[in-house]
Amino acid sequence: MKSVQLGILADETRISRYMTFSIITGDDINKALKALANEINPEETVIGFGQSLIDILNINIADLRVFPAQSAPGIEIPSTPAALWCWLRGDDRGELFHRSCLIESILLPNFSLNDITDSFQFADNRDLTGYIDGTENPEATDAITAAIVQNNETGMNGSSFVAVQQWLHDFDAFNSMNTNDQDNAIGRHIIDNEEFDEAPESAHVKRAAQESFNPEAFILRRSMPWAEGMDAGLMFVAFGKSFDAYEAILNRMLGKEDGVIDALFSFTRPISSAYFWCPPVSEGKLDLSILNI
Repeated sequence: MKSVQLGILADETRISRYMTFSIITGDDINKALKALANEINPEETVIGFGQSLIDILNINIADLRVFPAQSAPGIEIPSTPAALWCWLRGDDRGELFHRSCLIESILLPNFSLNDITDSFQFADNRDLTGYIDGTENPEATDAITAAIVQNNETGMNGSSFVAVQQWLHDFDAFNSMNTNDQDNAIGRHIIDNEEFDEAPESAHVKRAAQESFNPEAFILRRSMPWAEGMDAGLMFVAFGKSFDAYEAILNRMLGKEDGVIDALFSFTRPISSAYFWCPPVSEGKLDLSILNI
């Protein structure tokens, strides 16, 4: 689709950099956003706007909201909203560094850089636990149906909503499990990536089986491992035509349907969670017309 930020639908990303920004001042903020739209390539850099940025522009984006903090017995999932999110894609860390410097310079003095996380592809798109991530991702037209807003509204058609979470793995806890227990936590055999029926109900693939919801809860995941020092985990990135499918999956993972908590929480937790709206594209540039830019 010509109206989509192509990085959302791209099949493979070798390395990534995620940047989040907060607002310093709203003075001439339209000018900064227009300069960003003119500079970035939406295939290489995906841009998302948070609720606080939409609010300062005095615009309403239907279905956009702030990620709500969540909890379950022994589990706290924080809400860490930001005004602007940039997902830089590429295959050269030096180039991503220079691109991130350019983005920061464009956004100053209106925005302040909050956080940078670098991620990478590991062993044919595996999580650092060794399990393949995104096996059930929709493909081709199904991916577009799941991830992209399709309507006749100028400035909304071709847009997307994205949930972004940084998960921190406890490798001591994970490595203390034998292979059978690890497979039961995921619901797949690590040796061949096959699901198995005898996995417990707490297995992640059973908690998150997208076709098992009513309506079906398909999302397009673009997650990648991250590591900094001796801390590491997964940058979970999930695009949808709204947040409904993602929230249905998360609620089941937290046991809100039946009291069964996803076994993933035995060795990993989100340390950040935020929602963003990713605008569409027109003639190869971000289409900010709905924001009157």
